[in-house]
Amino acid sequence: MTHPTGPGPADPAASGNPAASGNTTASANPAASANPTAEPVRRVGGAWIALFGTAWLGVWMAQLTPVQLLLPLQVEAQLTTAHWTDSVVAFGVISAIAGAFALLTFPLTGALSDRTTSRFGRRRPWIAGGTLLFAASLVLLGLQHDLVLVGVFWSLAIIGFCVLSAALTALISDQVPVGQRGFASSFISAPQAVGLILGVLLATALFTGQFLGYTAMAVLLVVLVAPFCLWVPDTAAGRGGLPPLTLRSLVEGFWVSPRAHPDFGWTLLSRVLVNIGNALGTTLLLYFLMFGLNDPNAEDDLLVLIVIYTVFVVLASMIAGALSDRLARRRVFVLAAAVLQALAALLLAFVPDLTVTMVAAALLGLGYGSFLSVDQALATQVLPDPASRGKDLGIMNIATAVPQAVAPLVGAAVVTWVGGFTGLFLVSAIFGFAGALAVSRVRSVR
Repeated sequence: MTHPTGPGPADPAASGNPAASGNTTASANPAASANPTAEPVRRVGGAWIALFGTAWLGVWMAQLTPVQLLLPLQVEAQLTTAHWTDSVVAFGVISAIAGAFALLTFPLTGALSDRTTSRFGRRRPWIAGGTLLFAASLVLLGLQHDLVLVGVFWSLAIIGFCVLSAALTALISDQVPVGQRGFASSFISAPQAVGLILGVLLATALFTGQFLGYTAMAVLLVVLVAPFCLWVPDTAAGRGGLPPLTLRSLVEGFWVSPRAHPDFGWTLLSRVLVNIGNALGTTLLLYFLMFGLNDPNAEDDLLVLIVIYTVFVVLASMIAGALSDRLARRRVFVLAAAVLQALAALLLAFVPDLTVTMVAAALLGLGYGSFLSVDQALATQVLPDPASRGKDLGIMNIATAVPQAVAPLVGAAVVTWVGGFTGLFLVSAIFGFAGALAVSRVRSVR
């Protein structure tokens, strides 16, 4: 079994002739094609993968540490209420407002980067600009003690996050061949799990305090993204390619006809459903331990659950991503991942026990790790137009970011008004099974 980053026998680049793959920049970076819309055929190397994964580690630490720790504590400090749902609702409103900005920023960044003719490339200027906006907003967010300003600067931070991640994600379609995309995509998902636990540990053990915590995440973001931005070449869009971007074309670009492109539609729907289910199942886990299980050691046990979840996310994403490349199959992995998450939610709903919760955390990690890596690869194979990869992947990214943003608010509403935590996890399971059903309808990818 060859290493996932090594050239296979059918690789045109194996002969050492850049022209075999239509690539005129092989000496700088074998992955950067002279034709930015051509399907890449030369495999990226270990250095590209390592820098890509390192950049995503910085992105996820900067985004998930505030979501899981810093932002909830900051919001709670401004409230005088003693009821936990009030804090969740306030946090949920701020997250939902930021999610509304993400709804526009992802496809807008993709559409603009598709048309960027800078000598630095199509995606790289947006990676750099998004990183700086994200980092600066986090530092300023750490200075705020007013809920309105917290909402303003968190929204700016999310805009920076969306610009950065939209451009980074598009590089998979630009530079990674189809047979390597599962493995490459695992270096988006595995750093997500590692970044969560590493960021929380740093913010609680070393960089304690609101301002110091946010600033540390901002500095780490810049330090970890900079090497990829500086050392991985990128190809500019050809002049006269796509028409100029107008408000009308942007609005029309949001709509990709499911009749004309059914596999894009089913993949997008499955991503929305699975991510909503996962977000509902994980966002309020601390409150479930505290008020659903009456756990006196809820915070310590939450860290144990995060570690379990993290280990299985990393293992599943790396193994499933590489295996889906080997077998040239995506759909079955995504379907199984969605079902695993739904089963984990059913366990939480019907067997409210700490030990069972740990088993559910492992199943959630297995399911979500597999889903993150393989679904990203699947998404790159159902895009309607190679000339608008950035815009179309931006639409796909909405299905990941927005559910995470609105989940605290929706989850609090379900717990309060519908059926407590049992109702919350049942709803989560329904979304997981529905996501599996949706992806089963994809036909053009095995």
